[in-house]
Amino acid sequence: MLVEPNYPLQAHNSFGILAKAHHLVRVQTQADIEAVLADEGLRAQSKFVLGGGSNIVLTGDVKPLVLKVELKGMRLIEESDKAWVVEAAAGENWHQFVQWTLDKGWPGLENMALIPGSVGASPVQNIGAYGVELQDRFHSLDAVDLTTGKTFSLNAAQCAFGYRDSVFKHESGGANGLGLAGKALITRVRFLLRKDWKPVLGYLDLERKMAETGIHNPTAKQIFEWVCAIRQAKLPDPAVIGNAGSFFKNPTVTQDQCDDIIAREPKVVHYLLDDGRIKLAAGWLIDACGWKGKTVGNAGVYEKQALVLVNVGGKEHPCTGGEVMTLAKAIQTSVYERFGIRLEPEPVVV
Repeated sequence: MLVEPNYPLQAHNSFGILAKAHHLVRVQTQADIEAVLADEGLRAQSKFVLGGGSNIVLTGDVKPLVLKVELKGMRLIEESDKAWVVEAAAGENWHQFVQWTLDKGWPGLENMALIPGSVGASPVQNIGAYGVELQDRFHSLDAVDLTTGKTFSLNAAQCAFGYRDSVFKHESGGANGLGLAGKALITRVRFLLRKDWKPVLGYLDLERKMAETGIHNPTAKQIFEWVCAIRQAKLPDPAVIGNAGSFFKNPTVTQDQCDDIIAREPKVVHYLLDDGRIKLAAGWLIDACGWKGKTVGNAGVYEKQALVLVNVGGKEHPCTGGEVMTLAKAIQTSVYERFGIRLEPEPVVV
């Protein structure tokens, strides 16, 4: 185990914000975690688990001990007549893992192609896209308690998944009284991929692809390719323009609230959920308030998709976390004043 002081984090957060970790340890094996917890000084420090850095906003140097997760490995661990159970280590790239499962002939994750980040971060955020969320394909995970060093496993109910939410995002509370933010490091995640696979095609962008191609019963690989094409057309590549993907959660409202908004804004983009509530497109709300292309310092709203905040200064003159959050708060105020809806940010603010 090597403790690296004053470690630069610009290359390890997808916004490209300049910041340092006071101390960083690369977690490449279980032994690295054990070594951290065996050291009295390190064990007593608060800790920040860093995966792909694609869902964070750094507002300054990181004082807690940064545990950079670099655990690797992907494997099929179980097969039955009904499903495959596939496992990936937390440090694996999410998109590459999705591609690997499809190459092996195990469909189910294709709608979540090109979501940035690591496998270990996927249950923390309960990632999702185009009608599929991680919780729909989740089997279980393994993690290490960063206080005791003990390993434990959680099933879906114990993870307390919600919309872009889980027990790993809360200090306390959550399912069974658990709150695991900063208290656990996910090491492995398992997925249940059913053999009676059916395509999930209920989103407008996918319906357009079906109409364009004339393919109405696409394979999982075709859906994967469509989702990649859609995302690449709409969203900036973090390697080119720093960003953290979708910055705000799509808000949900009651039918009455939606009817009230439609009466004033007939073009509002909305989707009916299974529980009868309505999901509104946060990007549309932000765009309607005129934010597309606007900037605060070197933080801006992406000109092609208002849901994405970007680093317009690049690597040479990057935005600060403060500029990103000032812009985000201004957008929240604007949307609330016009629609009466409070937008909730997706990224973790550090």
